Amino acid sequence: MKNIYLVGNPNVGKSVIFNRLTGTDVIVSNYPGTTVEFTKGYMRIKKEKFGVIDAPGIYTLNPTSKAEKIAAKMLQGKVDLIVNIIDATNLERNLNLTLQLLKKRIPMVLVLNFWDETKHAGIDINLGKLEKILGIPCISTCGITGEGIKELVEKISQPKVSHYDYLEEDRWSEIGSIIENVQKVTYRHHTFWEKLGDASVKTFSGIPIALVILFLSFKLIRFIGEGLIVYVFEPIFEKFWAPLILKLSGFLGSGGILHDILIGKLKDGGIDFGESFGLLTTGFFVPFGAVLPYVFAFYIVLSFLEDSGYLPRLAVLVDTFMHKFGLHGLAIIPMMLGFGCNVPAALSTRIMETRRERFIAATLMAIAIPCMAQIAMIAGLAGKYGAKAFGMIFATLFFVWVFVGFLMKRFISGESPEIFTEIPPYRLPYFKGLLKKVWIRVKWFLKEAIPFVLLGVFLVNILYTLGIIQWIGKFTAPIVTGILGLPREAVGALVVGFLRKDVAVGMLAPLDLTLKQVVIACVVLAMYFPCVATFATLLRELGLIDMIKSALVMVFSTLIVGSILNLIL
Repeated sequence: MKNIYLVGNPNVGKSVIFNRLTGTDVIVSNYPGTTVEFTKGYMRIKKEKFGVIDAPGIYTLNPTSKAEKIAAKMLQGKVDLIVNIIDATNLERNLNLTLQLLKKRIPMVLVLNFWDETKHAGIDINLGKLEKILGIPCISTCGITGEGIKELVEKISQPKVSHYDYLEEDRWSEIGSIIENVQKVTYRHHTFWEKLGDASVKTFSGIPIALVILFLSFKLIRFIGEGLIVYVFEPIFEKFWAPLILKLSGFLGSGGILHDILIGKLKDGGIDFGESFGLLTTGFFVPFGAVLPYVFAFYIVLSFLEDSGYLPRLAVLVDTFMHKFGLHGLAIIPMMLGFGCNVPAALSTRIMETRRERFIAATLMAIAIPCMAQIAMIAGLAGKYGAKAFGMIFATLFFVWVFVGFLMKRFISGESPEIFTEIPPYRLPYFKGLLKKVWIRVKWFLKEAIPFVLLGVFLVNILYTLGIIQWIGKFTAPIVTGILGLPREAVGALVVGFLRKDVAVGMLAPLDLTLKQVVIACVVLAMYFPCVATFATLLRELGLIDMIKSALVMVFSTLIVGSILNLIL
């Protein structure tokens, strides 16, 4: 089987074309996790099977980053054909990599993507001349619409090896000569989207734009999430699942250890999915009925912001602010991802160039960014006290994020490089790719969430049955009740918080906490330690020593903040 490598700069639509060629599930975006680890799929041309590899986005074959090192190493292996995808609206920058690839004397096809945008940009490229100069097939495509993909497939089966040559020190002169021969640019006025793109990265206009976009984003998330809960998931659980569980309850004698583990406690003879706390009641309702709707809504909005080109602009906008905490603007990406799920957020810290930046970003994300599952449960717990409780919880977490970040910048040695990222023009997302991305993320969330939710519910039931929770409550009473001001029964939630934070928050609902206790409990659960899935990911990303340091920061910060809240509220 022959191997085809898709190679190009970041943000040239490489993953979209990969998706068009293979139909394989792939996350189509340029944030970490997409191109740091390559993706492979398969396609058939005239009954011949090809392996298609989506290599990391790179600017040069002279490695300056982890992604470029991976790509350069991949191209040293068995490569039957290179499909070099470039941004047709930025020919000069992209040809730098193209000329380096031609030197490898591997059969190659050049794909000029975003061909539709060249017309809007006043750019005219003579493909015939370019093909003659480089000695390889040159195809124009629009990945979003599929234009040119059929021709690309035909050219893949007719590869050519270029004999174009140049002296390495003259590469940019060669590029200038090529541009002069094949490209003409005519003046035109900026479009509305270009003006908006420029405004998005300027402080005076960018901050209001960011606030409006984030406000509308979370309003939309809440609208979609609550709509799904009220009109879809709650009716399914109440009308279809609850009657089945009640029949099972009767069969089990409405009580006993097995009944308590599977179904939990009945409330007024019925099922309370928030408080029964059985494997088949609360264990199923939390991930499906209370959390999944918000996670689904969050990933739809986040995917749209990624693929439309807004997130890179947000990174540039917050770059100066992030440097106050030893980070650069791209650290906003793990923070944003953290609101969906902390695990992909932990993985995305790979975008940070230095060990110091990765440590700071991972610790701040874990300590002060609650995932959407946890936010949903916090909203349910604090809802009876209105916006006041919600505001106090998140204002505290934001203050912690700022203050701990400032301290880590001051006391952790190392560098914080300047931001280096491409800012693509605003584009309408590829709808099919966006839906695939959402589906992959939701599927991954369910795969990760359900086992830990069920394990958490099961563990707590066993611990209560054996009296271990009560023993831990007595042992930790001086801290939980004395320093934090929480009831002893809250210990169970703190124990389960290591497995699933959202389940832990849900466990606080039956305790009838005061406003003060709700604020303290939610803040402490968010801060004190990541869930086990995030912990395992951070352990792999940071290493044992840095993970221990990060955990110590979390625990000590939690005790300090919790005690302060107990004193001042």
